[in-house]
Order: sequence, then C-alpha cells, then structure tokens
Amino acid sequence: MIPIRNAAEIQKMREAGAALKEVFGVVAPLVAPGITTLELNAEIEKKIFSLGATAPCKGFEGYPAAACISVDDVVVHGIPSFRRLAEGEIVSVDIVLKLNGYCADATRTYAVGKVSDEKLRLIEVTRRCFFNGVSRIRAGARLGDAQSAIQLTAELAGYGVVRAMEGHGIGKNMHEEPSVPNHGHAGTGVLLKAGMCLAVEPMITMGDWRVKIDGDGWTCRTVDGSPAAHYENTVLVTADGCEILTE
Repeated sequence: MIPIRNAAEIQKMREAGAALKEVFGVVAPLVAPGITTLELNAEIEKKIFSLGATAPCKGFEGYPAAACISVDDVVVHGIPSFRRLAEGEIVSVDIVLKLNGYCADATRTYAVGKVSDEKLRLIEVTRRCFFNGVSRIRAGARLGDAQSAIQLTAELAGYGVVRAMEGHGIGKNMHEEPSVPNHGHAGTGVLLKAGMCLAVEPMITMGDWRVKIDGDGWTCRTVDGSPAAHYENTVLVTADGCEILTE
C-alpha cells in the first residue's frame, strides 16, 4: 500500500527536506581534487548529526557510511574510502537523513575541478531528466507519465537510462512503495494521489545503460566504464502538480 501523508506528516517531510538542503550546502564547497570520499562522508555525517537528524543509510543491510559517493563510472552506492577525487572526474553524492521520524533523500552530481564538456552535458541532461519527469507529476496522473518523460529526455540526448536501479516512495522509511523506474510508458503505472511522497532519481549513463555490481555487493558501475550522473529529490504529489522538498 502506498502511504498518503496528512498535513502534519507533510510538514515533517518538509522539515526533513529543509535539513537535507542544509547538508548539501556543506558538500559543494568540499568537492575538489585531493579530498578523499571518506573525508567527504565524515563531513556529511557530522552535519546530519548537528541538525538532530540520523543517517538511515549507515548500517542499512551492512552499508558502512552515511552517504553513497559514486565517482565517474560508478552509478550508485559507491562506498566512501581513502580514494582521492581527481581533476576531471564527476562525483555523485546521495544522502538520506531522518528527522523527527521522517526521511528525505536527494542526490547531486558534481564536477571535480575542470571537467570535459561531455561530462558537463551529462550532468545537465540528467538534471533535465528529473525536471521533465516531475513536470508530469500531479494527482490523477499516472507514474508512467513521469517515467516516460525521463527516458525520452535521456535517450533523445543520446544517453542510456539505468534499468537495474530506480526511485521509490519515501516517508517514515527511506524505501517505501511504489517503485519509481526511470523508464516506462505514459498512461501506465500507479495512479498518483495528493499526499504521496516519492524519491525521483534519474541515473543516466554516457554509454551503455547496463550495470554490474562489484564484489563488495554495493558498488554499481556501468558495464562499459562510461561515466554516469545521478540527480534526485524528494517530491510531494499535490492536487495541481508537485512540491520538491529537497531542491
């Protein structure tokens, strides 16, 4: 069953979203050549706890960190380590926090120093995929309307749309119903209702859309080594559209 949030719950979701925006405020200035992903995660964790929130990713099915930090060909679930970011790479930072019983989830992909025009375009198209998708979200629409818009935006730009990973509902738990794939057909799927909360998260590749999982059981990377970008926000379905809680 897909939860429908009441006014009090929606306010708590907004507060969690506002807190997550504060966390991302400390991330962008830190992304630079030379910082390790472990150092970046430590600063994220410190900020989350300073806001009175918790980090649901840490310990989830054994995941060891507060944030997923994914570099270049890693699509999602990159584990923070002593690896140093290098000039020309791109890095996706995926953070979930829980505040007063409710979760917020968002991801941004950053350029590390000066990067190629091709990578900058990938980041921008991935962002556009998100906004074109959520522009179709409103009470009475079908979830497939948003999925189709995401897929069309990516594929018209010549990019791949990851199938193996997808978005999800969110609220009291970071993963709830429904699943939110980034591909599909308009007019199909879940009927959206006001009060539903979704984590919409296009994961777009410069090459092949297929992925593989490393031996650690978490790190998900493109099969052809092509770069990937990821853009995510927590979204509240409303009567006449949607409210982005983490933008």
